[in-house]
Amino acid sequence: MSEAGAAGDEPQLEFLCDPALLGTIPAPERAIRFAPEWFRRLSREMGMVDAHGLPGLTAKACLPMTDAFALGFVLPLPFDVTLTIPEDRVSIRLGWAQGLPFQPIEQHHPGQIGAPAPPFERTMPLKFINPWRVKVPDGYSVLFTHPLGRVDLPFSCFSGMVDCDRFATTVNIPFAPTGPVGEHHLPAGTPIAQLVPLRRDALVKEAVARAATEAELAEEAAAKQRKYHEESTYARDWRVKK
Repeated sequence: MSEAGAAGDEPQLEFLCDPALLGTIPAPERAIRFAPEWFRRLSREMGMVDAHGLPGLTAKACLPMTDAFALGFVLPLPFDVTLTIPEDRVSIRLGWAQGLPFQPIEQHHPGQIGAPAPPFERTMPLKFINPWRVKVPDGYSVLFTHPLGRVDLPFSCFSGMVDCDRFATTVNIPFAPTGPVGEHHLPAGTPIAQLVPLRRDALVKEAVARAATEAELAEEAAAKQRKYHEESTYARDWRVKK
């Protein structure tokens, strides 16, 4: 498929890697496959009623949260990595198997984020080396961000939007270790970034803040009444399947 795609085709991303790596490292996949375990293990109901007399629901019933987990694609860590965070949170120790085709993590200079000035008084910035080039149709950029909802990960990625239709090489993922002091084993396949393709000419760049009209206040009140007093209203009437 060409970058522009054939007429009538849906836009498609392509993930390209060195031929020698194909099949030996985890490939990027649809983001929903990386939904966090804390979310997967939840039951939908809490076994109690809420303040409005409806069944008390957990985050598992929140379709906007599910849709966010499913948004775009996820880049996985290519190899097993050990990340050891010391008491000073700066002298980070990294470990991986010998003989890998490339180093999976490299260090940034702390001055690149202004460390040790706040909020980075005790931060050593690092970056995941990403072996996958992201190829998109003309007119598309890609938002690289921390995997959504993955508060369980011992790191936090810095976000960036890259014009991947013009940038014909790989994008590495800068991050800061955020886990507790100690050793953290990150197995190959750990999500290191969520990728959301965005069409640049569809971005909304203007906004206005104003007082709601009487009609808009009534609309909002009706929606709020339904939200808190009817079951599954969002799923039934408001959600658009992605």
